[in-house]
Amino acid sequence: MKIKRIIHIISGIVLLLSGVLLHQSCTSEFEEINTDPYNVYNDQLEADFQIVGGRFSEVLRNIYTFTPAWVTQLQQNLIGDVFSGYMMPPTPFEGNSNNMTYDLVPGWNEWPWNVAYQSIMAPLRIADAEAEKRGFNNFLAWSKICRVATMHRVTDIYGPIIYTRFGETDVTDNYDCQENVYDAFFKDLDDAIDMLTPLAKELENPDLTPFTPFDISDFDGSYEKWIRFANSLRLRLAIRISLVDPDRARQEGEAAVSHEFGVLSDPSSENFQMDNVNHPLNIINNSWNDIRMGAPMESILVGYEDQRISQYFLPSEIVEGQYKGIRQGIEIVSKDDYSPFSKLTIQNSIVLMTAAEVFFLKAEGALREWNMGGTAQDLYEQGIQASFDQHGLGDASTYYNNNTSTPIDYVDTFNADNNIAAATDITIQWDAGADFETNLERIITQKWIAMYPEGQEAWSEFRRTGYPGLFPVVINNSGGTISTTEFIKRIPFAQSDIATNPAGVEAARGCPEIGGADIGGTALWWDVN
Repeated sequence: MKIKRIIHIISGIVLLLSGVLLHQSCTSEFEEINTDPYNVYNDQLEADFQIVGGRFSEVLRNIYTFTPAWVTQLQQNLIGDVFSGYMMPPTPFEGNSNNMTYDLVPGWNEWPWNVAYQSIMAPLRIADAEAEKRGFNNFLAWSKICRVATMHRVTDIYGPIIYTRFGETDVTDNYDCQENVYDAFFKDLDDAIDMLTPLAKELENPDLTPFTPFDISDFDGSYEKWIRFANSLRLRLAIRISLVDPDRARQEGEAAVSHEFGVLSDPSSENFQMDNVNHPLNIINNSWNDIRMGAPMESILVGYEDQRISQYFLPSEIVEGQYKGIRQGIEIVSKDDYSPFSKLTIQNSIVLMTAAEVFFLKAEGALREWNMGGTAQDLYEQGIQASFDQHGLGDASTYYNNNTSTPIDYVDTFNADNNIAAATDITIQWDAGADFETNLERIITQKWIAMYPEGQEAWSEFRRTGYPGLFPVVINNSGGTISTTEFIKRIPFAQSDIATNPAGVEAARGCPEIGGADIGGTALWWDVN
């Protein structure tokens, strides 16, 4: 743990216990504590916000689950990480008839749902009840941001989710269709930003807030950084709906960027991440040998001579000194066949949103003629530079001025039947004379590279735009429910909720985006490309 963070936590507890930071609508007069010092009673918990704030550490550990690694493997790795093109297992799970070959495994695919409701929505509901009782509007705002940060990932996996009516026991139709979910997200973010902004401006010490003892992210409890993160989420979601509701998208996107605290912009201090952790990918990759580089990563990064490749992957053992990825949906007979392909490098931080991504979001907004405070080209190049800065790679200008390098054809050095031509010939350098789609592909391709290893967001953006160029599966075991050329679109509803909430699930299947087709090939509400 960082020394700065230890000092913050100690100082925060001292200030919280003294009531100095109780400047919101909660009472500042607590009953005198006269109890056994080895026990913790409710009045003590109230005094230091523990009864409310203690829930948030659990929440932040489960937006992307820290441990155990097998939960993360099912929550994201065998879904978004694979479908995004980032990674591919060398392991022939379920006799090689599994998610990777589009024979979706229900027992795997309910875990994003289970984690979200058990480890996010349930504790936040308790925290909200306690915060409302005490008038802790700051914690109510934090809860709203954390809910959106989690649940936009969940809705972008399944479509309709339980959100506005979560916890209601007297309704059977408790799912929200995805358009309504996004509307609720924007309202929650707007409320949270409005609650926190005046509090942030009142603080004498912006780096020390009531959140500090409970915030395990690099934001260290800073109101300002959480506001900027909320604005950045608002921009991410605005871009997501830009094809299906362009007017609302522009309104939300411009509001995010024009806010007085703005959006995330400093890759050295404003990425939304948790540091000094044993990333579950380290276990999945090294201890279990269950994940390797994906073929699209090889095609694009090697083709671009991208310096970030050594930050992401290790050279393979099958071809000495070369990076080799595995193509999705191929025939794998033995784990030994593809284990020598490129491993992932060791990860020490869980990174869920970066300043680089935000620059690319702004670049796309500018390309769509939204007011983003800069030109599409400038913001695009700033996004690449922010990614290089994040990985300590120095000046990126030579890279982003490269107008000749393109992705390479994929060659499977174990089985030539999997060879395939590059899925795109897009170059890196911005071309002001190119058409909209060509420059959009540039933005999304570079955003895809910069967001690694955050596969859930990368998969969502691939579905929305069709970029970057990925390779279709070789084996499609979906029985016609998922198109090989259109790729997988979603995960069917969780088996756990089908068993316990059949009426709710049946009603959700009637949402416009599902239309009764609860299958992997059904496009979500925003996926209209």
